[in-house]
Amino acid sequence: MFPRVAVLLIWLARPTMFSAAFGGSWFWPLLGVLFLPFTTLMYVLIWSGGGVAGWDWLWVSMGALLDLTHYAGSLYGGRDRLPVYASRITQ
Repeated sequence: MFPRVAVLLIWLARPTMFSAAFGGSWFWPLLGVLFLPFTTLMYVLIWSGGGVAGWDWLWVSMGALLDLTHYAGSLYGGRDRLPVYASRITQ
């Protein structure tokens, strides 16, 4: 929940940061909050420093990696709920 809450608080407190980072669009930040919150948070924070260029993409990539590992961990943790895997675990 932390990245989503942080992004929403920044979006409400500093809407100009999001307008600058996403060109005034509300659609891409909304998708970012829903599906890639760490990536969106990193992108907006890095963009506020004057844009994203060079090594700044490393931080955005790290945010994406955090998002993907979160989804992978959730899938791995819930694998016993799937009928195919549940039968293999109990045997």
